[in-house]
Amino acid sequence: MKPVPPATPLRKAPVQRRSAERLTRILDACADLLDEVGYDELSTRAVALRAGVPIGSVYRFFGNKRQMADALAQRNLERYTERVTERLKDAPGGDWRAATDAVLDEYLAMKRTAPGFSLVDFGNQIPVGDRHAEPNHRVADRLTDLLAAYIGRPPDDVLRRTFLVAVETADTLVHLSFRMSPEGDEAIITETRELLRAYLARVLD
Repeated sequence: MKPVPPATPLRKAPVQRRSAERLTRILDACADLLDEVGYDELSTRAVALRAGVPIGSVYRFFGNKRQMADALAQRNLERYTERVTERLKDAPGGDWRAATDAVLDEYLAMKRTAPGFSLVDFGNQIPVGDRHAEPNHRVADRLTDLLAAYIGRPPDDVLRRTFLVAVETADTLVHLSFRMSPEGDEAIITETRELLRAYLARVLD
């Protein structure tokens, strides 16, 4: 299985610290406004105003609001990877069940707390519900690279396919749980955790 290429890059990557901080403010503003007004009412001008930057600063990085949402999704994936990595520092090495819990728990935490996450997740879902294959492939690739050494398995095609199936399954069920309850239906989340463990045990035990 070939890894999916990274998301579309910025029009111009920040070089100086001031520029990087401005980009952070723009993405933070984009995330907040997505929660407040939704994608249809989002505008680059509103983002610039909320971020406290000139409109030209937004266009320096993004050609339109779609590219902003894509960049926010990519930032979500980077932050998610960091959270899982930090969580695994305290978990016993080789325990794939602990790793699975960390992966699911941190995803749920971001669903509940990260601004804009309900709309863009790790891959832009706009229009709402538009789910392409690439985001989940990208997440599965990232998790394979992250967890292979931790669980003592080579990141081969078997492991990549296994994690892709697990990610697709968890994604569908977690979305179901949040349709059932604003904070995620705990019964469905429990079923999701058990299903993942039963599936992964076939390959990882």
